[in-house]
Amino acid sequence: MTLRWRNPAALVALVALLLGLGFLGTRAIWDPDEGRYTNVALNMLDSGDWLHPRRNVDVGHWTKPPVTYWAIAASMGLFGRNPWAARLPIACAYLACVYLAWRVGRRLAPGAHGMAALAYATMFVPAFSSQIITTDFILAAAQTLAMAAYVEARFGPVGAARRWIALMWFAFAVAFMTKGPPALLPLLAVAAFEVLSPPPPRPGRLAFASGALIFLAVALPWYLVVVIGQPGLLEYFVGAEVVGRFASDRFDRHGEWYGWLTVYGATVLLGTLPWTRLLLRWVRGLPAQVRAWRTPAARIEGAPDLLLALWVMLPLLVFCLAQSRMPLYILPLFVPMAVIVARQWRAASLPWPRTRWLVLVVLLYTAIRLAAAAWPTHKDAGAWADAIRERAVRPVTVVLFVEDMARYGLNLHLDAEIEKISLEPLAQSRFNPRFDEDLALELSEEDPGAIWIARQERWDDIRQRIAARGYRAVARGTPFQGRVVFDVEPRPGRTPLSCTDASVGDCGTLP
Repeated sequence: MTLRWRNPAALVALVALLLGLGFLGTRAIWDPDEGRYTNVALNMLDSGDWLHPRRNVDVGHWTKPPVTYWAIAASMGLFGRNPWAARLPIACAYLACVYLAWRVGRRLAPGAHGMAALAYATMFVPAFSSQIITTDFILAAAQTLAMAAYVEARFGPVGAARRWIALMWFAFAVAFMTKGPPALLPLLAVAAFEVLSPPPPRPGRLAFASGALIFLAVALPWYLVVVIGQPGLLEYFVGAEVVGRFASDRFDRHGEWYGWLTVYGATVLLGTLPWTRLLLRWVRGLPAQVRAWRTPAARIEGAPDLLLALWVMLPLLVFCLAQSRMPLYILPLFVPMAVIVARQWRAASLPWPRTRWLVLVVLLYTAIRLAAAAWPTHKDAGAWADAIRERAVRPVTVVLFVEDMARYGLNLHLDAEIEKISLEPLAQSRFNPRFDEDLALELSEEDPGAIWIARQERWDDIRQRIAARGYRAVARGTPFQGRVVFDVEPRPGRTPLSCTDASVGDCGTLP
């Protein structure tokens, strides 16, 4: 049975809803990324401070601007503290991108815009990323909204151009509030397209001056508040989070000279399945198109193809040059790739996919998603919460990871504060330090609701260090995931000496 392609909107919407919202809360929060973003959002809800992202009450979390945290916190505030609510903003961003692929396709691939939306909805990377908590999908939705607005301004009715340009700058401001300067990479495509294929005079042509005012009015206030209130934060944002990620491999993210090929090559080839063949068809024809674009007339005639090529290739080039590379960095490029697929589908006069094929795709993706939810992994914060509850002898209010990966997803699943402890005081960055406190300082606080976790191979050393400070480490139950879960109690017959200057480790015990 084939579907009548002339009105595929309901089918595409159904497929997208099933893939985006189906079993959204089945899987527990996975660390580190999902746990980190959820933890910061919960801290916003608990403290009422939505301006300063924090990983706990004492330590800020400044790796990203706040839009993703705001979205997750708002969702959990409305729908409860659970994985479904935490992931809902990401699923909504995916659904928004499906719709925007249809909108862009209506202008750049008329007659195939339904295929553009369907291709995006069923591509492997967007479909599976729709239920993974990161900044990347919210960034993709904001960037795509900006580019969709530009497409409407350039290829739609002339009278509405000013409003669309205003929306473009507003959306870029939201993107900037989601991930900072990398959010503006599509502007490279806009600028290059305006130069290579200049339009006839029209009202609102880019409106850079008024657009810049809209952008600054939306994007600047939060940055001003936190930078003024946190001396040195601007230098950290620019130095560590922008220059450091672009020019160095300090985050150990595939900085090898060939890293761009292994990361982004695989992401494009596998991530665009089952539509990769049509994308490769476009790639094979791209050199001939580029040669044809040498003349202004050819660039004006082929404006849709030119804009799509610039939208994909210019940001991708920047990502390849950067030394920090992760697969989801190029998630915002999948909408233009879906529109390219739709144009190739139309050019090849291919039939609309059969109903049973779409059903199989949805069932396959759902089965993989359910298998991932059932798959035992050390990243599962829900399993960690169950293990801690089984071992704890009193209500847990804080979980302390001693020189180990902090499982921030426990904030959601255990309703406890999460901290990462170093054995010795260390000189650390003021912003986003590796550890929250040192062992001596944490011991001096004597929190009765604390549970401690350490790697099994370091247990003897840590226990001796704790004993040397007048406390006793008591293991609770058997090790879990190669970690010892333990309590800390004052040792009978000895009195712990509080820290007089814990920042430099001036702590000890009284005999």
